[in-house]
Amino acid sequence: MKTLLIIAMAASAGFAQQRPPVLQSPEITSDGHVTFRYFDPDAQKVVLNLEGQAKPLPMQKDQQGVWSVTSGVLAPELYGYSFEADGMHRLDPHNTQIKPNLLGLSNLVHVPGTSPMRWEQQDIPHGAIQHHFYKSSVVGDNRDYYVYTPPGYDPGASTRYPVLYLLHGYSDDASAWTAVGKANFILDSLIDEGKAKPMILVMPLGYGAPQILQRTPGGGSPFNSTSLREENFTKFQQTLLDEVLPQVEKAYKVDSSRNARAVAGLSMGGAESLLTGLNHLDRFSWVGSFSAGGLGADFAAAFPQLTPAANEQLHLLWIACGTEDHLITANRNLITWLKGKDIHLTQIETPGMHTWMVWRRDLIEFAPLLFR
Repeated sequence: MKTLLIIAMAASAGFAQQRPPVLQSPEITSDGHVTFRYFDPDAQKVVLNLEGQAKPLPMQKDQQGVWSVTSGVLAPELYGYSFEADGMHRLDPHNTQIKPNLLGLSNLVHVPGTSPMRWEQQDIPHGAIQHHFYKSSVVGDNRDYYVYTPPGYDPGASTRYPVLYLLHGYSDDASAWTAVGKANFILDSLIDEGKAKPMILVMPLGYGAPQILQRTPGGGSPFNSTSLREENFTKFQQTLLDEVLPQVEKAYKVDSSRNARAVAGLSMGGAESLLTGLNHLDRFSWVGSFSAGGLGADFAAAFPQLTPAANEQLHLLWIACGTEDHLITANRNLITWLKGKDIHLTQIETPGMHTWMVWRRDLIEFAPLLFR
C-alpha cells in the first residue's frame, strides 16, 4: 500500500509539472505597454505577430516554458495579434477576444486612451444592427449581409435615409466592418457630434466567386488568378445591384435616388467599390476606396466608359491608402491614370500599413463628407 501511495504521489507531481501555469495575456499597463504570454515548453522559437508592426517580435522563454514579450508604447487602438510557434500559427488561449477571418483567426487587444475613440462604445444614442440571410440566384449559395440603422430610425415614420454600402476585404466575412471595423460605433459617434448625416449602412458578403478563398495545393492564393478575380468582382456587382440593393430598399426607409447612394470599401472591397461605383454612375454618386487591391494594371479595361463627363455625376471620389501599405504604388498608379482622364478626386495618404487601424480612420474621415 505504501509503495502504491508513493507511485501515485510521484505521478501526481509529474502531472502538476505539465499543467500550464495561470497566465495573464495580454497584460496592458497604464502607459500603453502590452505584455503577451504563451505557454509552450517544447517550442524552440515563438514570435508575436502584432498588427501594425512590420516584423514579428521575438519572444523569450522562462524556466516554466512561458514565452513572453513586452511591446513598446502602443497608441490607443484595437490591435490584432497571434503567435507563431516553430512556424505554426497559434491563438492566445488566455484571450477570448477573437478577430473573425475566413482564412486565419487572430486575437484582439484593446489599448484604451484617456478619452474615448470614435470607434469605442460610448454613453450616447446607438443605432441598431440587423443580420439578413438570403439565397443568391447569382452565385447559387446562401449568403448574408448586415444593416445598420442610425439612432432614431423609425420604420413607421416618413423619413427616408441615404445609404452607404460598405464593403469588406479579402478573407473577411460580412461581419468584419462591425466586429473589427466598429463601423456602427463610428457612425454613432459622428452622428451624435453632428459631424455625419444620419445614414443607413449596408455591409454585404463581398465574394462573387467563393472559390477565391480556397487555397491551392502549392499554398498560393487564388486571389492572384486574374480570371478568378475578375469573375469574383463581376458576380459580386451582380449580387449587390440585383439582390442586396433591392432587398434593402424594400425593407428599409431608404432614399433610393443616386444622390443618396454611396459605396466604399477596403482592400478587395476598395476595388469592388471603384468597379461598382465608377461603372454604375447611374446608381451611385459617392465612391470611396480604402487601400484598394486587386484591380490590376489595365485601368482602361476596368473602367471602359469613364470620361470627364463623370465629374458631373460624381459628388465625391475619395481614394485613400497608408504610406507603408504594400498597395500604395498600385493606388498611386490608379490615381495618376484617373487624373490623366481628367477625373476629379480626393487623394488621401496617411501613415500606416494594410491594417484596420488605417481603415477605421478612413471611415471616420470619409463618412462626414457624404450626402452634403
